[in-house]
Amino acid sequence: MYIDVIKKYQPINEQEAVDKAAILAFINRNSDCLSRDNMIAHLTTSAIVVNMDLTKVVFAYHLIYKAWAWVGGHNDNDDDCLNVAIKEAKEETGLKNIEPYLNTPIMIDIIKVQNHIKHGKYIPDHLHLNLTYLLVADENEELKIKEDENSGVKWFALEDMINITSEERMKPIYQKAFDFVNKLRNNRK
Repeated sequence: MYIDVIKKYQPINEQEAVDKAAILAFINRNSDCLSRDNMIAHLTTSAIVVNMDLTKVVFAYHLIYKAWAWVGGHNDNDDDCLNVAIKEAKEETGLKNIEPYLNTPIMIDIIKVQNHIKHGKYIPDHLHLNLTYLLVADENEELKIKEDENSGVKWFALEDMINITSEERMKPIYQKAFDFVNKLRNNRK
């Protein structure tokens, strides 16, 4: 299922075209690409969760990165990436009613992850072969912290988010997502 999703994805720029080709090549050579047991690289799924008006985005303050960031996570052998995006978004924000804005990914990226300690275990540098989905939720629904992953969950004005996140390496990825959302919102008018 995930292979077809990646194959059908239409890259929006050269970076995505190169990343898509590299991800497909990696998948073809690594049967364990859906599992974090592959310590070189593995498939992950992220979500940009927006409000109904497409003017706000919910981000979590991640403990590992010590930064406001999108939600998402490891596929852990689940080949349904959209399901992973929704599940992770619900777990990390406490939101119960999250729906896909689109059923297809809006971005594809290879993201380098620095070594870190998680649950007392050393995790080496590795790559996340990442698909990103656009999800929508009610901004008035209660947010909840997931204490083992984040220390805050909050809605931000979309235009402010780039200046709030402190992960420089992620800013171009987030900007690509926000540009996509802004284009959708402008097309609604």
